[in-house]
Amino acid sequence: MEVREGRADEAETLSALVLRSKASWGYDAAFLAACAPELRIRAEEVAVRRIVVAQDARGGVLGVASLEGEPPTAALGLLFVEPAAIGRGVGRLLYREVVRRAAELGVGRLVIDADPHAAGFYRAMGAAVGDDACGVEELVRFEVAPVPLPEWARAWTGGAPAVHVGNVADFHAQFGDGEGDRERRAAADHYACLAAFCSPEPAALVLPRVVPHGWIERVGRELGWSAVEVYDGLVGPGGGGLVDALRGRPALLGRLAETGLPWVAWGWTRALGEVTGRALGEGELRYESKSAAHELFAGILARGGHPRIVLPGQWRARTRREAVRLLGARVRAGEATVVKTEHGVGGSGTFIVTPRRVREAGGVRAVLRRLPRGPLLVEEYVPGPERDAAGGPRDLTCDGFVDADGRVWVVGGAVMEVRDGCYAGATVGPSVVPAWAERPLVAFGRAVGRELADSGYRGWFDVDFVADGSGRLAPTETNLRLTGPSVAFMVAARLDALRGAGHLVRIVDRVGLGARLPEAPFDDLCRELARECAGLGAVFVPAIPTGAFEPSPWLGFLVAARDPEVLDAAEALVRAGARRVGADFAGLEEDGAGSRR
Repeated sequence: MEVREGRADEAETLSALVLRSKASWGYDAAFLAACAPELRIRAEEVAVRRIVVAQDARGGVLGVASLEGEPPTAALGLLFVEPAAIGRGVGRLLYREVVRRAAELGVGRLVIDADPHAAGFYRAMGAAVGDDACGVEELVRFEVAPVPLPEWARAWTGGAPAVHVGNVADFHAQFGDGEGDRERRAAADHYACLAAFCSPEPAALVLPRVVPHGWIERVGRELGWSAVEVYDGLVGPGGGGLVDALRGRPALLGRLAETGLPWVAWGWTRALGEVTGRALGEGELRYESKSAAHELFAGILARGGHPRIVLPGQWRARTRREAVRLLGARVRAGEATVVKTEHGVGGSGTFIVTPRRVREAGGVRAVLRRLPRGPLLVEEYVPGPERDAAGGPRDLTCDGFVDADGRVWVVGGAVMEVRDGCYAGATVGPSVVPAWAERPLVAFGRAVGRELADSGYRGWFDVDFVADGSGRLAPTETNLRLTGPSVAFMVAARLDALRGAGHLVRIVDRVGLGARLPEAPFDDLCRELARECAGLGAVFVPAIPTGAFEPSPWLGFLVAARDPEVLDAAEALVRAGARRVGADFAGLEEDGAGSRR
């Protein structure tokens, strides 16, 4: 389907379609006759009312909509679908087109006076029930605040769809942080599915693992994507790098290059730079190192101007003996400590060591025997409020990127869910970051971005913080790649453009499923969760589907809503649905490879 502008010479044809669509709700002939003058489209009104038409590939008209009035307030005057085409996404396509055009026109408030039969559709599209009456008792008033994609989102890919590369394992392997281990590489290949959300709109997606048939189409319907070319299953059971697999497929590389579209990777590597023509500078990724990032933070703070930022002490232990000495001194002083490896993702390689844990383990050496070999970083633990304390959230992050010209874009702050040092999810959106924290968080994130730009780095970055409970933030690391919060920012930008401003988006790293599912029941589960979330006024997006086929199955997902309570309810609904799977599919024989393509 496509949308085009209406023509004056088809006014009568469109009027007839409107009446057929209205009649599909079961109204009698007398009522329809009374409505006919109001619903009629006149030839001279087609341009004035900004009539748009949805048509199929053969030019058949499937639906009609209108954007009426002038900024700052306008109305969705018509939205009607040919009865035979209802359920095919025509209404969704037209609605989103009107919202897009309203944003371009500068409309700040789009009013919809809806037939009660269509009220469910507008709620599902994200419209909010209006505060004022529409003046016609039988109609329901809805409102939308149209906004275009934010400037940062357009700058990220130059306003164009992009080729997304899920090279999570490749990125981490270049730092020698253990991603060569088969279990951890398998997990990285699952998380590569998040590359679908590396920009607000993908044109092509390159993935190491096979993904479910209908997954990208389901996600695309929620996020208004055009057809996405999916190249999956590139890395076989024996492992290997995604870029190596691409190099072994010159026809595919040529096909992607011919699109002329920008490439967006989960993280840049020298090998990926070679195949895309984006040279990776010497030392460009140095601040992915936790100790290098700490030195960067110290240099920024030494120059002043960030009074609400405090830097925890950090010491490098080159040997286990040195780590024992440093950690033992802190334990004797009754201090909690964070022990880190130089690299690691999502909290891997980060351990919180308390005096109590040392006693329970039988001493410092016993604790350290459980940690990875190699140099370790010993860092002060910053005490702070728990999530439910009055002081607010504990773990925050600031995301941004450095564009090709070295300009720093700060996207915003997010609140992360961190459990025992490990990342478990994040929430972005209006007022998520406490007011006291937002300005210092963004200011320090921008300062880090400028340092990264000066060092030659180009790409996405974030700065992670912990709150100390007294109105200060302690930066803990930088990530020179995309992350879970960055995915949430991309989805929030896209939903705001499709459905109106103000979305909160939460990404949940993984939730266990009660049973391992064949592909068809998994798709049914996602359809049911999407329907139930829509009933709450929320959006559900399955973000990491491939974990559902593991022996210990799990799912990564996003939920979105404008109200924090609705967002919490949607997350709880998805978690309950995931647990329920075990009961629903008890006794179902696992199909294994036979259920997968």
